[in-house]
Amino acid sequence: MTPDPTVTTIDAMAPTTTAADGTVATAMHAGIVSCSLATPLRQVAALMARHRIHAVVICDYGDEADADRELCGIVSDRDIAEAVASASLDGRTAAGCAGEPLLTVYADEDLRRAAQLLAEHGVSHLVVADRQTGRPIGILSTLDLARAIAESPA
Repeated sequence: MTPDPTVTTIDAMAPTTTAADGTVATAMHAGIVSCSLATPLRQVAALMARHRIHAVVICDYGDEADADRELCGIVSDRDIAEAVASASLDGRTAAGCAGEPLLTVYADEDLRRAAQLLAEHGVSHLVVADRQTGRPIGILSTLDLARAIAESPA
């Protein structure tokens, strides 16, 4: 199988550490899996299954000579389920399915701030960025937040 140039995987998708200090970095999954705006929704679902994740970040890769990419949105497993339920999976792309707004939180921010963003916007995933570079370094989900709470001392 030929690698798809529209799909990018950054680092491993494993939780970083325990939530002892209460920052986003302690609870997030390092790395992201991303796809282009034109990636077929069925392929996005395959990425989720292959990487055992619940969300794929959508990027505009722009000029192929440019290494930068613009983050455009997130397709979650819920978005996939809604497309299947409405019998509109085939023929749709990542760009046409992103249901969650793309929200970013910095790795050094407090988990309470991340929880506030998740709750206020009714989303289940936040892109985690490095404060100095602004580049995405991971994903924080509601499940990651629940795990951090469960692992923290009472």
